[in-house]
Amino acid sequence: MMSKKILIIAGDFVEDYELMVPFQCLKMLGHEVDVVCPDKRAQEQIKTAIHDFEGDQTYSEKPGHNFTLNATFDDVNASSYDALVIPGGRAPEYIRLNQRVLEIVQEFDNNKKPIASICHGIQVLVAAGIIKDRTCSCYPACAPDVNINGGKWVDIGFEDAYVDDNLVTAAAWPAHPAWLAKFNELL
Repeated sequence: MMSKKILIIAGDFVEDYELMVPFQCLKMLGHEVDVVCPDKRAQEQIKTAIHDFEGDQTYSEKPGHNFTLNATFDDVNASSYDALVIPGGRAPEYIRLNQRVLEIVQEFDNNKKPIASICHGIQVLVAAGIIKDRTCSCYPACAPDVNINGGKWVDIGFEDAYVDDNLVTAAAWPAHPAWLAKFNELL
């Protein structure tokens, strides 16, 4: 497979596994992966959070690792990337408020470049207005956001992923094997 250039947009308290695992796996496959955060520069860090399923009504949250960004958000030129990844956690709820984040997502979608979103990452896709008439998976608590905004949420469990054209989506990090495999197929 030919190496691709992939952009990951994250922020403080992104879900640890949903950032670390795709970053490492995609690099292992030979892709170039840039991780950016609005208002931060390369070599600055973001904090992550670990979300786990421990039998409660929703996931639990624990401190994760610090992740060192390897690119600067203000330098992003979407046309120079082949694909986009939006991890979940709490970061999507506030990075979706950044107009440039939404423009980047829209540019990837308008050009039919692969976009991978997992868990709460769907909040960014919803805010960017790209899920209308699309079928997506995400953490079940975000399903109303998809449905209210003209998309269709599909319940595929926590270990599978769903592809709709250039979008590959999944509910949470237990889906990494399926989600990353389907994303890699789109690449």
